[in-house]
Amino acid sequence: MIAPRAAFPHIRQDLAASLVVFLVALPLCVGVAVASGVPAELGLVTGIVGGVVTGLLRGSTLQVSGPAAGLTVLVMEAVREFGLPALGVLVLATGLLQILMGALRLGRWFRAISVSVVEGMLAGIGLVLIAGQLYSVADAEAPASGTERMAGLPGTLVRAAGDTETLAALGLGAGTVAVLVLWPRLPRRVRALPGPLAAVALATAAAAAFSLPVATVEVEGLLDAVRPPGADALGLLADPALYATIVAFTLIASAESLFSAAAVDRLHDGPRTRYDQELMAQGTGNAVCGLLGALPMTAVIVRSSANVRAGAKTRAARVLHGVWLLVFAALLPAALGLLPLPALAGVLLHAGWKLIPFRGLLTLWRGERGEALILVATAVSIVVLNMFEGVLIGLGLSVAKAAWGASHVRLEVMDLGAGPIRARLSGNATFLRLPKILDSLEALPQDRPVELDLSGLHHLDHACRTALENWAERHSAAGTAPVRLTSR
Repeated sequence: MIAPRAAFPHIRQDLAASLVVFLVALPLCVGVAVASGVPAELGLVTGIVGGVVTGLLRGSTLQVSGPAAGLTVLVMEAVREFGLPALGVLVLATGLLQILMGALRLGRWFRAISVSVVEGMLAGIGLVLIAGQLYSVADAEAPASGTERMAGLPGTLVRAAGDTETLAALGLGAGTVAVLVLWPRLPRRVRALPGPLAAVALATAAAAAFSLPVATVEVEGLLDAVRPPGADALGLLADPALYATIVAFTLIASAESLFSAAAVDRLHDGPRTRYDQELMAQGTGNAVCGLLGALPMTAVIVRSSANVRAGAKTRAARVLHGVWLLVFAALLPAALGLLPLPALAGVLLHAGWKLIPFRGLLTLWRGERGEALILVATAVSIVVLNMFEGVLIGLGLSVAKAAWGASHVRLEVMDLGAGPIRARLSGNATFLRLPKILDSLEALPQDRPVELDLSGLHHLDHACRTALENWAERHSAAGTAPVRLTSR
């Protein structure tokens, strides 16, 4: 018989890491669910599936999956528009679409998405998440429009300052954020306890000790919260509006997971991520979550980096973290009812702030201002419009910038004073550069013959070719020798 230690040579490291990841994941699973407007237990269900189901599958060895703050805004909007029963259908369809894309080997193509678009997407999510949680702490209804939400926030906070109960909630939320900010600066022994868990535990103790009048998590029970999609929910697939949300879920969940995988690979020297298999693993997890009516999952960099830094060596660590979440949800469900909502809002406020890449934006602005503008435009579009349209705008700007850069063209003019003027085009002549090309050619003297050399062009599109031929006819019509065009 093979000894357990021989069969699992890294079980000690994986067991220790799984406990750390469980302690990090617990408050985040609950907080993301509450912020999404769904029962807290559904966040735990997604965390359990992310560990036990996705954790067992091949793809990325040390990456940990679960409910993510990055999808909170989109889930909240979907639940508000289509209702909670539709959530399972949306997540199930997302999972099946991810499995299909992985089977078609499209996972690697997500790495081609501009980093500026992804960071802009996360920044926009962070801004909306921060605003939403501030309204939540102030016990106020957040406006549906992103612009109105941002504009109304100062007035909401001023009105909240005059209410004793709201002030208590604001103070508890602010205290939670302060603990999270200061936690990394504390001694290493203290930091052995994950910051989110410590912040929520301290806030819970303070609320109980001082009898603060703050709302706590509503507990339904794990089995009561699970709502598999029924026939009525599946019938919502007839609504075309549902498909835009499914595409948004799929795009954002896949991009966040695969970008997280690339980041996690830089943290360890173990096996590298196989992107297509990881996309199928994420899809399988989301399909299971959809069948249970739970939240969508993504790979989460916070939990994944905690897993690596805690010394995890194999997939066993992330699987065990899902087991601990299941044990907690089964044996201690009443403990959720003790958690103050302002404390969970504070955790998500901190998470939203960390989604905004301040340093990355500054670096981009210094080195590549076009990319920095794409990041800002994506974030602002998400805040002003919505998630799906904001990401599409970011992708469109990214493609336009790439097309503009790829269409670099150079016009060299040689005039020896006698004989024909020699002009040479090199690079890529596309319609994007056509106004510049024509302006330069039309500035040439009309009473001189011209030889236009096109042999240096790597690409000449139809619009440019037609425009150059028309210019040659106009120039020749002035009574000079016909324009001579030479190419390869």
